[in-house]
Amino acid sequence: MDINKLTTYDLRFSLTIDFLMSQLAIACNDVETAYHPSLKRPILNGIDCQIQQGEFVALLGLNGAGKSTLLRAFVGLIPLHRGKIHINGMAVTKRSLVQTRHHVGMLFQGGGLIRQLSAMDNVLCGRLGELSAWRTLWGFPKRDSHLALELLTQLGLQDLAYQKTSQLSGGQQQRVAIARCLIQSPQILLADEPITGLDAIASQQVMQTLSNLHSQQGMTIVTVLHDLNLAAAYAERAIVLDAGRVVYDGSCENLPTQFSQVVGTRGEW
Repeated sequence: MDINKLTTYDLRFSLTIDFLMSQLAIACNDVETAYHPSLKRPILNGIDCQIQQGEFVALLGLNGAGKSTLLRAFVGLIPLHRGKIHINGMAVTKRSLVQTRHHVGMLFQGGGLIRQLSAMDNVLCGRLGELSAWRTLWGFPKRDSHLALELLTQLGLQDLAYQKTSQLSGGQQQRVAIARCLIQSPQILLADEPITGLDAIASQQVMQTLSNLHSQQGMTIVTVLHDLNLAAAYAERAIVLDAGRVVYDGSCENLPTQFSQVVGTRGEW
């Protein structure tokens, strides 16, 4: 065997894999979490999926399917028992967490806002990870304040920028939470049930905001949803989980039918 030819082939193969990985926003390979006694299985049980840069993906499934757990695992909030997760081609490990999270904005269920702070101050909290402890004692730089106000303006909240978030509606609070994510300049936005507890109009406003980020800025959006109709209306692709496994990964066309075929009507949302 010609060692030189083998080495050249291996190098080309390695470069091809590296190139393909670089085109992926998120890649999961055989991801499994620890065994959960009450479920009698791991919450995530051999997840394989790939999300391309610039995709809008809805994570769907019944309660306990593992949707929110998978979303948190993307950013290292859930330890893995087995498998690998890559963000923009970089493996998510303890050593790489700071770097990989720099690319990702996380919108937690309920928004996670500090209710006694103003919308502006909540958005600026998104910059805390970029500033040293002593720098925060002197307040945020003016450029950060200008950016926070600009983001709130883009989301239709300019007149409410200095209102306490406790005085805002649920939909307005979620848009503040989105602005807090955006001030981090993420390439990927993960949203965990962003419309929970919102009325129909507010839900559509939040989903339209996510859709605009996707269509106008090319941002990768991955969101956990419980509304199949909204998922079909806004997402390009659906990944359905059941018992910690991917049971459907494809188009949102005829999504209610696809969902019932792979999951059925058992259980609760």
